[in-house]
Amino acid sequence: MGVGAGDVESPLLHALPAVRRTGTVWTAAAHIITGVVGSGVLSLAWSMAQLGWIAGPLAMLCFASITLVSTFLLCDCYRSPHPEFGPARNRSYLEAVHTTLGKSKAFLGGLFVQVGLYGTSIAYVVASDTSMRAIQKSNCYHKQGREAACEYEGTLYILLFGAVQLVLSQLPDFHNIQWLSILAAIMSFAYSIIGFALGFAQVIGNGYVKGTIAGVTAYSAADKLWKVSQAIGDIAFAFPYSLIVMEIQV
Repeated sequence: MGVGAGDVESPLLHALPAVRRTGTVWTAAAHIITGVVGSGVLSLAWSMAQLGWIAGPLAMLCFASITLVSTFLLCDCYRSPHPEFGPARNRSYLEAVHTTLGKSKAFLGGLFVQVGLYGTSIAYVVASDTSMRAIQKSNCYHKQGREAACEYEGTLYILLFGAVQLVLSQLPDFHNIQWLSILAAIMSFAYSIIGFALGFAQVIGNGYVKGTIAGVTAYSAADKLWKVSQAIGDIAFAFPYSLIVMEIQV
């Protein structure tokens, strides 16, 4: 999308070169699908099993509501001083904070953003390592049987994923990786459909829907607390859309 005649940039960007807005509805849709249907959905089935049929759906609704409210608030901060007519545009969360609350609050907000991105990056690295080792384990079980000792180290996958992140982080603009978001959107639909189909086939094979009100039983209270905490973290990880909504609008 091109810059309109009445559009101006945030005051924070006066020293920066003008950026031509090249996004389209299709690229924005790809970014949104990638953000909403992220890799976190793969662990939702396990998380629901740990939390049970009451706490599981409530946790999902809670994090979905937080994401929805955060998205609406961030969308209202994209233009300033008026949330709809602008005329100034804020390209990122930090610019919106700087424009709305001032320089000191922007510094504090930047600290929280960096901590959040650091935690998110760790979560994606761990998720990629877990996924690759799960593929290796699945292949090993198919070849050697379920009783085989199929354990693998994840250091190599962590290093490889970190190297890819390091390279992609050098790209100057979010929209320079449109091709990656389009590919990720296709993959998101693919693994979501595959996961649903496998779960549906399992229900048909069992003849009923498994699960309990309190979730899967554990060996001890500490083990149950750890699994519940991990399940809540996985559900929170499945709702990352508000992290990128400002960049999508650019």
